Amino acid sequence: MRHFITTDDLTNNEIINIFSDAEKFLKGEERGNELSKKSVMTLFFENSTRTRSSFEMALKRLGSRVINLDISKSSASKGETLLDTALNLKSIGADALIVRHSDAGVTYKLAQHLNSKSSVINAGDGSFAHPTQAMLDLFTIMKYFPDPQGKKIAIVGDIKNSRVANSNIKLLPRFGINITLVAPPHFLPKTDLKISHSLKKVIDEVDIIMSLRTQTERHNQQVYASLKDYARDFCITEELIGQKDIILMHPGPVNRNIDISDGLMNDPRSKVLEQVENGVAVRMAILKYLLAGKK
Repeated sequence: MRHFITTDDLTNNEIINIFSDAEKFLKGEERGNELSKKSVMTLFFENSTRTRSSFEMALKRLGSRVINLDISKSSASKGETLLDTALNLKSIGADALIVRHSDAGVTYKLAQHLNSKSSVINAGDGSFAHPTQAMLDLFTIMKYFPDPQGKKIAIVGDIKNSRVANSNIKLLPRFGINITLVAPPHFLPKTDLKISHSLKKVIDEVDIIMSLRTQTERHNQQVYASLKDYARDFCITEELIGQKDIILMHPGPVNRNIDISDGLMNDPRSKVLEQVENGVAVRMAILKYLLAGKK
């Protein structure tokens, strides 16, 4: 069994092989029962629509037995530690645990304690990492830029609090993609990457824009009078991008007219729903690789 906590857990060659499988799944060329003998439990301690549904669909298409733990009705609500919950689920027969948690590093700690007894897959922990999202983002980019070396992406928004941004910042440069972080100063982490406080100043330089949600639930204090004030400077609009040949991405959920304008959400350059579709195929390929072994 292998764990998947950050994108660093996979080599570039492994990622390319996983993408090859994902492409087959996406085209319907391969859909077997590779995980028909596996039982996988999902533990989502944070609300989720896309990620949870995507994992569940991926698992069912691979023939896995899927058990969704209702956290509000589990022993965790009675004070049981997450580690004890995980160890008990392993004893019940879980081959893998897919975990989302508000605390950064939780999945790493679980993986250390479970060792090779059960695979731990990070579905997002705090603001630390969201590796499967970064994988599907790169997969989507490579559908339009098969050789992404030298391509430029602007990651826009609440970067400091975004696990999606953190995972993409680690992964995309490994494939030659140049990153510019675009945000107000208080939304930027300490970084050696190129930064800008203005979308207009970088819009002519980039091939890809990845917008992020402003994660007010992770802010210690209010930094904008309203999200509309933020949108005035950082919402991606038709006026901003004009007729530029770019692709527009967002991990969701999208705050319309805050992150991206209504008009651009319906623009063919928007790949937001395509990311969701690709996510099922990429997660199928990841799960097959981790749990069934490379073939």
